[in-house]
Amino acid sequence: MEFDASRQHLPRYRQSTAADLCRESVAIAAEACNADVHALFTERRDLMSLPVLDGGRPIGLISRNIFMSQMSKPFYQELYGKKSCIAFMDKEPLIVECDVSIEDLTFRAVASGEKALADGFIITREGELAGVGFGLQLMNVVANMQAERNRQIMHSIEYASVIQRAVLKPSRDALAKLADAHLEWQPRDLVGGDFYLVEQHDDGWFVALGDCTGHGVPGAFMTLIASQVLSGALLRVGPRTPGRLLQEVSGGIKALLGQTTEQRAVAESDDGLDAAFLWFEPRTRRLYFAGARIALHLLAPGESLLVVEGERAGLGYVDTDPAQQWPTHVVELTPGTLLFVTTDGLIDQIGGPKSIAFGKRRVRELLSENADASAPALSGGVLEALAAWQGPQPRRDDLTFFCCRP
Repeated sequence: MEFDASRQHLPRYRQSTAADLCRESVAIAAEACNADVHALFTERRDLMSLPVLDGGRPIGLISRNIFMSQMSKPFYQELYGKKSCIAFMDKEPLIVECDVSIEDLTFRAVASGEKALADGFIITREGELAGVGFGLQLMNVVANMQAERNRQIMHSIEYASVIQRAVLKPSRDALAKLADAHLEWQPRDLVGGDFYLVEQHDDGWFVALGDCTGHGVPGAFMTLIASQVLSGALLRVGPRTPGRLLQEVSGGIKALLGQTTEQRAVAESDDGLDAAFLWFEPRTRRLYFAGARIALHLLAPGESLLVVEGERAGLGYVDTDPAQQWPTHVVELTPGTLLFVTTDGLIDQIGGPKSIAFGKRRVRELLSENADASAPALSGGVLEALAAWQGPQPRRDDLTFFCCRP
């Protein structure tokens, strides 16, 4: 699916007002008697509420149900028939102008109590009676508005998904040039808070995995921020010192979101990301790794699994020290060594008979059991094991992992 720039401006729904609910209605003067009201309700079976006017302006509303119920009592017609109709009138009905928005009308209807929803409300135009509205109509309009808004939101999120995938496309193209590698990226929602970056250079390749605060739309916003900051940091310091690069990204996010030490007391956000940066030089077979709350797993042929833990400090957060450093670990890889990094969407997924997290131990067991598998085959095994573990449980988070045999 490709982004269509001609469709990026989404249609807007028209602002609904009380006028959309207005039904023309007969009215009765305040001087009229209850016998006149009774005659109107008897003649007009469709008349549910009757506005009462004083000099052309509405002063009350007579509910058909309440009025007919009262007048059906013994001797009530004889006692009250010739009395003023204001006797059974709601003297404080909800009265709104035609241009009042549906949102405002809804709040006023709820505030006025059940009567506005059950018996209706009066709609005026410049103070004069325009008609009446009813609670069922109001609820239908509100439901339709919400459905339209949801449709617009979903439409926007779908385009956001296109944009997010377009940003990742150059990395997918670079990834395809690696001989035995696979990167799995599954947002929990249409858009996600995980991102990745893959770059090919003359002397090696660079891979970054990031797990930003949140998921869905908030997470996707953070991925765009983090990707922008990372791109700038790569231009300044290059990809060959992952630890230095993590520090640059952390500082950039702090500055962009106002999360520096000086601004801590007034910071409006506390956002950031976990990340793993890898640089590999084929000539020397050296792997340079730095992690912020993400570990690197290495499995050399015939050897036990080696786990290089990332630092416990995340990038950008208010509590992350601006002077925080992330060391760069250097490992010489023997041919056929498997490397694997994952965000916590895999580790934290709830499932199994006891509804607990998948956990680090199961990830390490999977890697050891598939020590000789290709990167795509290993990835397929991980996804199958995760699906079996997850069962009917909902997906908790975005899922991203990278595996490779450089």
